[in-house]
Amino acid sequence: MNTPISWLKVYVPDLDVDVQDFVDAMTLSGSHVEGYEKKDKNLEKIVVGKIEKIEKHPDADKLIICQVNIGAGTIQIVTGAPNVKEGDLVPVVLDGGKVAGGHDGEPLPEDGIKIKKGKLRGIESDGMMCSIEELGSSRDLYPEAPEYGIYIFGEESGVKPGDDAIAALGLHDSVVEYEITSNRVDCFSMIGMAREAAATFDKEFHEPEIKVQGSGGDVNDYITVDVQAPDLCPRYTARVVTDLKIGPSPKWMRERLASQGIRSINNLVDITNYVMEEYGQPMHAYDLDTIAGKKIVVKRANDGDTFVTLDGQERKMDKDVLMICDGEKEIGIAGIMGGENSMVTDDIKTLLFEAACFDGTNIRLTTKRIGLATDAAAKFVKGLDPNLAEQAINRACQLIEELGCGKVVDGMVDVYPNPVKEVVLPFEPEKMNKLLGTDISSDVMLSIFKKLELRYDEKTNMLTIPTFRQDLKCMADLAEEVARFYGYANIPTTLPHGESTAGKKSYAERVNDIVRNIVEGDGFSGAMHYSFESPKVFDKLLIPQDSVYRKAIQIMNPLGEDFSIMRTLPLNGMLTSLSTNYNRRNKHARLYELANVYLPKALPLTELPDERMMLTLGMFGEGDFFDLKGVIEELTEKLGFAKEVSYEPTSEHPFLHPGRQANITKGKLSVGYLGQLHPEVVENYGMKKEVYVAVLDMQTVTMLTTFDRKYEGIAKFPSVTRDLALVVDKSVFVGEIEKVIKKCGGKMLESYKLFDVYEGAQVAPGKKSVAYSLVFRDKTKTLTDADVNPVVEKLLAELSKMGIEIRA
Repeated sequence: MNTPISWLKVYVPDLDVDVQDFVDAMTLSGSHVEGYEKKDKNLEKIVVGKIEKIEKHPDADKLIICQVNIGAGTIQIVTGAPNVKEGDLVPVVLDGGKVAGGHDGEPLPEDGIKIKKGKLRGIESDGMMCSIEELGSSRDLYPEAPEYGIYIFGEESGVKPGDDAIAALGLHDSVVEYEITSNRVDCFSMIGMAREAAATFDKEFHEPEIKVQGSGGDVNDYITVDVQAPDLCPRYTARVVTDLKIGPSPKWMRERLASQGIRSINNLVDITNYVMEEYGQPMHAYDLDTIAGKKIVVKRANDGDTFVTLDGQERKMDKDVLMICDGEKEIGIAGIMGGENSMVTDDIKTLLFEAACFDGTNIRLTTKRIGLATDAAAKFVKGLDPNLAEQAINRACQLIEELGCGKVVDGMVDVYPNPVKEVVLPFEPEKMNKLLGTDISSDVMLSIFKKLELRYDEKTNMLTIPTFRQDLKCMADLAEEVARFYGYANIPTTLPHGESTAGKKSYAERVNDIVRNIVEGDGFSGAMHYSFESPKVFDKLLIPQDSVYRKAIQIMNPLGEDFSIMRTLPLNGMLTSLSTNYNRRNKHARLYELANVYLPKALPLTELPDERMMLTLGMFGEGDFFDLKGVIEELTEKLGFAKEVSYEPTSEHPFLHPGRQANITKGKLSVGYLGQLHPEVVENYGMKKEVYVAVLDMQTVTMLTTFDRKYEGIAKFPSVTRDLALVVDKSVFVGEIEKVIKKCGGKMLESYKLFDVYEGAQVAPGKKSVAYSLVFRDKTKTLTDADVNPVVEKLLAELSKMGIEIRA
């Protein structure tokens, strides 16, 4: 919904506020503002000028020199516009001013275009005369503007040299865009938004005073109405206008429609558009002379009927489409579009005005069924107030009389068998305060309700809700209105009443989330696999016949052998997915899964099995054993238990390479394992690449995880570094050396790092050289050689017991 501020001021005259302040206040009172557009954005120093004299440019055939009176004096402007003549009043941008854009169809620059004095073919030009496009608008909204050339003010504009040209064009305005929720049907109109603005700024709201003089006669002598589908048309009103005079609309109506983005057509069309925007009630006009039998019949169509709408398209009808018919034929699709056979032309003499209320659900389904959506249909779909029809049709007739478009016949045909009654609700300030957590007085609440046009009966303590507020149905709705206009910012923070619990993820779930974030950051994608597997999986994974993993739970009614047991190992699904990626020519793949395995405590089952969640990582292509080990190290570091985690070489996992697997332990706890997949298993899954997997027991991981972090300040004293190059047997793992380093380093050892491993001619056969960098630091003093050397000597002594020597 777009609402120009200038149009709102028609109903709230005292609304004098900056557009940004207006938007902020309306947002705080509950209106969802999408944004706003200033129509005079980038329009500066633009006045009305009168062309006093025109001369031909001496050096250019298509340029002319104009002497332009701008009120404060006369300036010279050189232009190539073909449509100007002496005496024309035109918009002129002065030196240093701005225009919004360029020619029609070109996008408007964000900051506009600045105009400066200059020369055109050697002749001074002190400004620029503007086209409507250069003023940021278009001929759609200003049809009197020339297709190519300068905009010229007509005699009816009443402007004179020096006047503000932007004000004369009605461009000193802002259009605010709202997102209206479906329950606030009243806000799909200018009057509805004006009510909201008046209540928000505590200003007086002036609803149009509707008075139709009439010209005599009786409408019933001109038309009769028969509503045969009252369930789809709860109300139908009609009025007749004679002696029609089709012509242009007045400037104020054209400007208001233009500010809404509606192009002026003629006075009759403009009035129907104006009333639809003003009241939110669609209307339709028929040429009464084309209506057979001077009768309107509202009924359902027949299956298979066809109908040609105003746009010239033939539409297929069925029994669920509501039609407007005359005594012989269909003349319109109710609430959507009229028919070509009753269209209004410039030769019309007698007009039939229709303002009705149609069932919103039926209109919505009809638009989809026949493939035709219109602005009118969009209004009806919301569910209009039937009482609005009378106001709208009378307002249209009032405008007909005021603009001299015709003579309104007395009376109105009104088929309204079941009038909508006003809702009455009890006034319960205590309950509203309790719901809101406030202590607002009854007088303040009643003052808010009065601004919203709710009537209070002190004797019965009841509030009467006007029918246009269809959203107010209970005490909570009334409390919301109080909160909106009392001000959400003025409502204090209070604790909720009653018992409640704070919803949040469990500790284990938060650990799982962190694990997912880490492995996904390392390039792994999530995978999901079936918990049901085939017994053949154990053979593919080389599981021994007496292995505990083969003691799986049997499914009583399996889909087949391939889904007959509950998995005890998480690897089959992972390896199947890796195999699929490999066979689809993916060069690299990294997958992870967080899922349960099911380990029975006894077979046959006497109690529920041990369901243990496992993190399974699998990859091939880029990366090797040590890359996968790095991922596990990152996990343990981020989860706070990396210290004293060991990677013990093993050969106990038959599905892993005998010499390239390790158990992950923390003290006596088994955390998991990792390694390279056994070549035979790789072949069993149809792959020909090295595959690496890791499995972590998430129950153990969760138990070890800690989020306690202790801050340590920046070290105040310098560190001391020692590099040690050691010669060791090839069979000695660096993990064994690092255990000794940690043990002997004591509190002074800050960190250590393996930076070189060498095998070759420089060391004896069967030996290797490993080099470590050790960093020592004391938090209370600067270390000296006398402090560090004993620690290093102790370390070397312990290493020598393992046959490890310093490399010469």
